Amino acid sequence: MIRENFVQENMEKFSSQSKNCSSFFQLISNKGIRQGQFNIRGKVAKTPLFMPVATRGTVRGVSPSQLKEIGFEMILANTYHLHERPGEEVISKLGGLHRFMNWDGLILTDSGGYQVFSLSNYRKVTDEGVVFRSVLDGKEIFLTPEKVLEIQKKLNSDIAIFLDECPEYPCSAKREEESLIRTLKFAQSSIKVEKNPGQLFFGVVQGGMNFKLRQECVHALLSLGVDGLAIGGLSVGEEPSLTKEVLLATLEVIPPDKPRYLMGVGSDILEYIKMGVDMFDSVFPTRIARHGSAILYNKGRINISNKRFKEDESPLDEDCDCYTCRNFSRAYLRHLFVCGELLGKTLLSIHNLTVLYKTVRALNS
Repeated sequence: MIRENFVQENMEKFSSQSKNCSSFFQLISNKGIRQGQFNIRGKVAKTPLFMPVATRGTVRGVSPSQLKEIGFEMILANTYHLHERPGEEVISKLGGLHRFMNWDGLILTDSGGYQVFSLSNYRKVTDEGVVFRSVLDGKEIFLTPEKVLEIQKKLNSDIAIFLDECPEYPCSAKREEESLIRTLKFAQSSIKVEKNPGQLFFGVVQGGMNFKLRQECVHALLSLGVDGLAIGGLSVGEEPSLTKEVLLATLEVIPPDKPRYLMGVGSDILEYIKMGVDMFDSVFPTRIARHGSAILYNKGRINISNKRFKEDESPLDEDCDCYTCRNFSRAYLRHLFVCGELLGKTLLSIHNLTVLYKTVRALNS
């Protein structure tokens, strides 16, 4: 039987476990655009910030040095996929994820919570954790909230995310409440895990499209003493207008000094930044690049495979100074895509990431 007052009943317990710490994040300005700065293990990252997605320890088609040249300070890697292969034990033995992938910036590892949502045909969720059936070899993988954080400790990421359950959309009010209760139970177990030195723990806000449940989740996670809040369960099929309404209701109850991370959202980022979000991640810029689509500054998108670019000697975007636009013509880039050359995907990925990075960075300068 679901108890509607679950959060209230457990608030005293949550509060007694509080471990608040905000020395790692400084809010520099809260007038208009939120501007802040992380200082984690001696590494600095300014917010608002966008994190390229390095699911398996690599941003597809782009090297760590190319990411650094663009200016990125933090990337995201996936706990579930790195657990499957090569395994956290291997990565730990080889010096941790930073050394393994030769990235000296910051790394946020998500929990695998999105895989609970996206791999629904291969998993079973209980109050103890999630049982996956590996898509690689069919082997059973049981991830508890504690196990998820132990994996992230062995990866030695800078920010680790709690396991959560994201409800599907649309779903019933009962289902929204069930997922909230389970997410908070997972959080109660997660907060007890000892962190690596300097490592941060972010809890995940769930509650479906229910404003009240979302706000209750925020309060409960804050009482637990999480270092930051990851806002999950959005952009899962709902109308963009509903996404913004739910996000606003969530942000209303998050204290100004707590970092806010909107998970897996790759569009309308500038609008979400104006609403008060600090951090984003998405595969969007590199995924569309691999299909020949380039983002232009204030000019929408083009597909470089279009025949009209066959003899076009102009750069991909005359307003861009990225490596791609400094060195190659539209005609050459089209040639690479027509011939199926991998370099074309890399060059467009560099450009798209640069556009997104500089668009966001311009807001905190």
